[in-house]
Amino acid sequence: MTKQTRQLDRVVIRFAGDSGDGMQLTGDRFTSETAQLGNDLSTLPNFPAEIRAPAGTLPGVSSFQVHFADTDILTPGDAPDVLVAMNPAALKSNLTDLPGGAEIIVNTDEFTKRALAKVGYAASPLEDGSLEGYQLREVALTSMTVRALEEFSLSRKEAERAKNMFALGLVSWMYHRPIEGTVTFLQRKFAARPELADANVAALKAGWNYGETTEDFAVQYEVKPAKLPPGTYRNITGNVALAYGLVAAGVRSGLPVFLGAYPITPASDILHELSKHKRFGVTTFQAEDEIAAAGAALGASYGGAIGVTTSSGPGVALKSETVSLAVALELPLVVVDVQRAGPSTGMPTKTEQADLAMALHGRHGEAPVAIIAPRSPSDCFYAALEACRIAVTYRTPVMLLSDGYLANGSEPWLLPEISDLSDLSVEFAAEPNGPDGQFLPYQRDPETLARPWAVPGTAGLEHRIGGLEKADGTGDISYDPANHDAMVRIRAARIEAIEVPPLEVEDPEGDARVLVLGWGSTYGPIGAACRQLRQRGVKIAQAHLRHLAPLPANTEEVLRRYDKVVIPEMNLGQLSAVLRARFLVDAIGYNKVRGLPFTSAELESVMEEVVKNV
Repeated sequence: MTKQTRQLDRVVIRFAGDSGDGMQLTGDRFTSETAQLGNDLSTLPNFPAEIRAPAGTLPGVSSFQVHFADTDILTPGDAPDVLVAMNPAALKSNLTDLPGGAEIIVNTDEFTKRALAKVGYAASPLEDGSLEGYQLREVALTSMTVRALEEFSLSRKEAERAKNMFALGLVSWMYHRPIEGTVTFLQRKFAARPELADANVAALKAGWNYGETTEDFAVQYEVKPAKLPPGTYRNITGNVALAYGLVAAGVRSGLPVFLGAYPITPASDILHELSKHKRFGVTTFQAEDEIAAAGAALGASYGGAIGVTTSSGPGVALKSETVSLAVALELPLVVVDVQRAGPSTGMPTKTEQADLAMALHGRHGEAPVAIIAPRSPSDCFYAALEACRIAVTYRTPVMLLSDGYLANGSEPWLLPEISDLSDLSVEFAAEPNGPDGQFLPYQRDPETLARPWAVPGTAGLEHRIGGLEKADGTGDISYDPANHDAMVRIRAARIEAIEVPPLEVEDPEGDARVLVLGWGSTYGPIGAACRQLRQRGVKIAQAHLRHLAPLPANTEEVLRRYDKVVIPEMNLGQLSAVLRARFLVDAIGYNKVRGLPFTSAELESVMEEVVKNV
């Protein structure tokens, strides 16, 4: 039958079901095929905090949202245009996010009395009229998948597991997505069990053919490729981009990279990815705990490597004594904190920005470190490079604050030219530097205030190292009050001496009176909200902090240029407190800790209200 095709400029699709329904895989495959077509995109995976959440319950719902468009976009979308709900729990937990008129594809086979009662439905929402404001598409996904796989020697349970591929095939048909890449992926994934590969491919094609032949889906949609800068792109998550940035830092510095890590959500994928790149001089060590991981990384730095340790908030808290030791030893150490909702175990699979205060102050004594934060999944690559540059140049620990949204989210990444990346070459101390032919391990570079980096075993450069306070210059143990005061101030001055780019402001007409300042993953929703406001004639300025310690030298000047400064954060106002204390600027905080990123619509409303009241 002939089907109508409609052109769209953007679409937001959310796949939702039990954590065992394969929603993350489904969303990832749809995203990969979308990236191949050249659309700009942004994704938001969202899954239960429990490894085995109860099936069919609201806490057990797993979802994957993808926003793709024919122009550049900044967020995974505020609200889905299409919801694929694999069971009643998926429908109920996501229904409030849908705008009126949104399309809902439901798996009718799962809307049994037991499943409905489990999530508090007294009657089926498919029959009681409560979904009249939406475009409801009822599809028997499970039973049709089982029928499509009758020729395969599979149990019913094994056949039912392929229903996510049937759904993927159907939605791929609806939005003109190819499926060849997914076919290849399935054949590789199930290479050890060819019958499962063939069955999943059959389910995928059955879903596509269902869309092609059924009268229930009379319209296909097409979103043309985005006009992006020329070059080679790949879809990438924040964790993988960060891992690649660390590999690139090793290549550009000529130093081996050592990762000491203990598995923790949502940082573990960095360890998994780096373990694949031994040929680039990367060594990965899965330690017995967080403390050992940090100690091993610091030991590697002492030995002349780029020492890295990765974790999330709870693990970074355990590493704090080792980070303090790195401050005292004045050795490079990159500490990656992929932030998640806390405190304690909190909501380990949900995102948050609440570790800034810990990064700034979460150590004993005066122990300042450099802090940077990426703004998008692909920017994690460049943030990792920058963290390594600062660490090896200034001989200091650097905290890199990513978060769960960036770590698991994805977007197209324009592959850089290697020659365009920073040269991170390091000169190790090679000969004594003292006036009498001795080695002074704490004699400093006059510009960076960094001490020499002497690899153990270098003849003539033997020196004492440890956590006790050192005498400036010689590094001998010192209990002298004046020396301690001097060393504390020198270590603080070394952080302030770090060269960072100035804070850039996006203020197209140059006469906005309100500045919106963000850091980390708030960049996307802030940028999208500012775009919308400017299109409506509202004057608004935007700036985004990558370097949080030290702050850019022009930060105060930028803040004082505007009548009002709004700072959205996924915490209770940690950056706002810093800027108020340091610059006496009455920043207006907009704060939420829901485990989810901001939507651009809510920020747009907040900003517009501030502009009206200036």
